[in-house]
Amino acid sequence: MAHPSQLGFQDAASPVMEELLHFHDHALMIVLLISTLVLYIIVAMVSTKLTNKYILDSQEIEIVWTVLPAVILILIALPSLRILYLMDEINDPHLTIKAMGHQWYWSYEYTDYEDLGFDSYMIPTQDLIPGQFRLLEADHRMVVPVESPIRVLVSAEDVLHSWAVPSLGVKMDAVPGRLNQTAFIASRPGVFYGQCSEICGANHSFMPIVVEAVPLEHFEKWSTMMLEDA
Repeated sequence: MAHPSQLGFQDAASPVMEELLHFHDHALMIVLLISTLVLYIIVAMVSTKLTNKYILDSQEIEIVWTVLPAVILILIALPSLRILYLMDEINDPHLTIKAMGHQWYWSYEYTDYEDLGFDSYMIPTQDLIPGQFRLLEADHRMVVPVESPIRVLVSAEDVLHSWAVPSLGVKMDAVPGRLNQTAFIASRPGVFYGQCSEICGANHSFMPIVVEAVPLEHFEKWSTMMLEDA
């Protein structure tokens, strides 16, 4: 999860998020090189009185500053399109979970099971135990198996919400009357936090998302226990 004074992204916990981090670094390096070149040209023009008549009217320079930006745009666009298609790929998910947004909590339904579902409310500050995070902990976590393709169907019952978990590289709008889908693979065990990323009302900042990735055998034990308690 994020920490104070953090400048970069959260540590990646899914293959898609790793690709997004690589693309971010790739684009940032291009921006840095362009900024350095422009700064050098500005400083050179301001600090010297020398002029070159071949630079003032040069077909070659015009060709360079037309072709070079086009090449740079291609170098940015191709990796971006690749990641967009990767984020839309949903191949044979092992588990499907329906996430419904409400004012102001989330409810989850494990559609592969007959009667496995629960509501997930934020734990009030006064009820937190040592080690838990304020405004981020939920009384019921969305538990998923590690290294398994998970499909999440996202919708809402009242207003617009957005189901987002940054470290998993997932962000999908929850629209009333519409069923959107996204997918992720948790590459390592852990607890990953997110929040509703759509301004959905007065308590918008009090509907956190908590995804707990566990080994498959632990997930099977958890699902059996939940079904017995239902």
